[in-house]
Amino acid sequence: MTLSLPIEAEANELLRRSPLALLVAMILDQQVPMEKAFSAPYDLTLRLGHEPDARELADFDPEKLIEVFAQRPALHRFPKAMAARVQQVCRIVVDRYAGDPARIWTEAPDGAAALARIGELPGFGKQKAQIFLALLGKRYGVDPAGWREAAGEYGREGAHVSVADIVDEDSLVRVREHKQQMKAAAKAAKT
Repeated sequence: MTLSLPIEAEANELLRRSPLALLVAMILDQQVPMEKAFSAPYDLTLRLGHEPDARELADFDPEKLIEVFAQRPALHRFPKAMAARVQQVCRIVVDRYAGDPARIWTEAPDGAAALARIGELPGFGKQKAQIFLALLGKRYGVDPAGWREAAGEYGREGAHVSVADIVDEDSLVRVREHKQQMKAAAKAAKT
């Protein structure tokens, strides 16, 4: 019941054991390929020479963090904006959750509360918060009462609609097909 993406084994391992790495990956999972977003925490670790914690990232000199994100190849298509967003989220983790990102979801009394806590983070709208909650529930065993309902369609058993549903190459293909269908439907609706 773990996440397994077609990225370096070390990057997958970091995502398996580090709630901060997983949270950073989810922050970066927009307007870049999923593999890039979920590899970025490992790449950040390599660039820093160690695995950072939330306090270090929250307190990092903003200009220097932008430089780290922008180093080629950049960690994201928008390194300046994403470095700032990661720093904002880490500041919240430090201030509200004593530096432990897992407390965002492990201390939530139920799925609705977990979704609300995730949704309070910068860059996490309803859909992204639901996908992250589904990822936590399906791949990480985070199962507060009602998490599937709170995650909406992303929490459905047997769905292939988001990163939460990827366990192998076949499921990756099915998720990509679903995303392509959704983009085509959205484009058709605009015309």
